Amino acid sequence: MTQTSGDQQGDHQDLLLVRHLTDPSYETCWHAMQGFTNNRDIDTPDECWLVEHSPVFTLGQAGKPEHILIRKDVPIVQTDRGGQVTYHGPGQLMMYWLVDIKRRGVGVRDFVSIMEQSVIELLLRFNIEAHLKDGAPGVYVNGAKISALGLRVRRGRTYHGLALNVDMDLTPFEWINPCGYAGLETCNMRQLTDLPLKMPLIESQLLEIFAQRLSYDTVKQVS
Repeated sequence: MTQTSGDQQGDHQDLLLVRHLTDPSYETCWHAMQGFTNNRDIDTPDECWLVEHSPVFTLGQAGKPEHILIRKDVPIVQTDRGGQVTYHGPGQLMMYWLVDIKRRGVGVRDFVSIMEQSVIELLLRFNIEAHLKDGAPGVYVNGAKISALGLRVRRGRTYHGLALNVDMDLTPFEWINPCGYAGLETCNMRQLTDLPLKMPLIESQLLEIFAQRLSYDTVKQVS
């Protein structure tokens, strides 16, 4: 796998384009993902969007307002991803995967597993041993959730993705039942490793792992 930048072209089936979003608004990003997915065609390369959102609670399609226990001055957005309620904020890496899984020959459950296993492999590089929970998507460390997943699939194409808690204020998770589970603890990488945590390094390593698991030949940074 090679990483490139600039205007180099690659076969759309083997190319993953990576964008760093400059607008931290969740709703702006969400609607842009919908537009991208609605307008893409068989020749559109897959993309990964990276961002740290401004503080926001999001409710998935199964989300119930009663899982928001304390209403603070944090926006609440009802969205179209799967899952229940979660929190996004600074210090949390958002990786949005806009992937034609039909073209790549990957089912939805396998794609979710690829995301989970990619996070687990990344965490091992920082000496953090993570695990899965039966019936509860996401990645956990000693029972505490460190990475949440949520997807929407339309005509064999995904949007939304995963959130990885890197070095963030976890207090807002105490105001909700994270992912619909009362009393579910959350954690972040900062609590669990003494190794330096630089967001660009975490991004590049997780991208590398994911791209290898989905057999992309080229990862291209674009603006």
